Amino acid sequence: MQHARSGKGWRDQIMVSLPRPASSSPWMELGKRFGAALLLLLASTLIVWVDRDSYVDNTGQDGISLIDAIYYSTVTITTTGYGDITPLASHARLINALIVTPLRIGFLVLLVGTTLQVLADQGRRGMLDSSWRKRMRNHTVVIGYGTKGRSAVNALRRNEVPVDRIVVIDADESATNDANIDGLAAFTGDASRRSLLRRAEISKAREVIITLNRDDSAILTTLTVRQLNPRAHIVVSVREHENVPLLRQSGADMVVTSSDAVGRLMGLSSVSPYVGNIIEDLLSHGEGLEVAQRQVSQDEVGLSPRQVTQDRVLGVVRNRTLRRYYDSTVDKLQLGDELIVVRKAEGAPVPVPSESDDE
Repeated sequence: MQHARSGKGWRDQIMVSLPRPASSSPWMELGKRFGAALLLLLASTLIVWVDRDSYVDNTGQDGISLIDAIYYSTVTITTTGYGDITPLASHARLINALIVTPLRIGFLVLLVGTTLQVLADQGRRGMLDSSWRKRMRNHTVVIGYGTKGRSAVNALRRNEVPVDRIVVIDADESATNDANIDGLAAFTGDASRRSLLRRAEISKAREVIITLNRDDSAILTTLTVRQLNPRAHIVVSVREHENVPLLRQSGADMVVTSSDAVGRLMGLSSVSPYVGNIIEDLLSHGEGLEVAQRQVSQDEVGLSPRQVTQDRVLGVVRNRTLRRYYDSTVDKLQLGDELIVVRKAEGAPVPVPSESDDE
């Protein structure tokens, strides 16, 4: 908003790249226009060449050749008009008035239309950017659209977070293009820059997910985001465990140590394979088990977490505080509680008991 008041033009600002339907490339569109211009020029040349005896060359006085026909059509259709070659017969002048002149107008419309489209696209993009920023409230900003960022976005979408409420920031233009293809709005640039974060309406965001490849960049970005938005819930991925305290001091609400998490999963899978399988199952989507957070139902009010039969309760969120299922303070569920549960993933096949299981 500060940049909008400063009087800078749209070209000086970083604008949002919005999802767009699949279409031909700009080079393809330019090629189509160039081909149309050549067809108009060819049509005019054929008209002059076929009726060449009706034209006079006032300079050479040697008749009209094919080169002369191309020359005449070029200077005529571009409205240059040197006047050295002119239609002499009455029907040739009539053809020029009724056919060649419309071709000339079509060529000019094509030329001017291409220029206007470029200018209109710039203005249209600026208006779309302004409209998009006005709509952004309580959205989620994902900084970094690599493997971790895409997985985070997929998890958000599976939990019914609207696509138009997810914004991606990445320094790599190919990553933001991929985000657009996935239906997401995106910005290209350094997420530690305040100007870029302001363009993404970071001050109005509800969630910020930071998945950068370098810990120092993640720390600087977290600090900048927290200064611009003291209320947002910030989740950060970090490579080294020793940087977790720095990220928490910088304002991160939750820090996920990717290398430690992978190492623990590998260790558990080696020592206790079935435990590793369960953890991997919980992290996967669409198969076996999944972890979810939901509101307590009316029928579950007054029950203990252990008495809930619909799902397996792991924890209870009450007054924005997480309590484990064995905590005595949540021995009876209340209306407004949120449950952290393990349940069968949607679409997961129900195992059919075999005869050996009955025995």
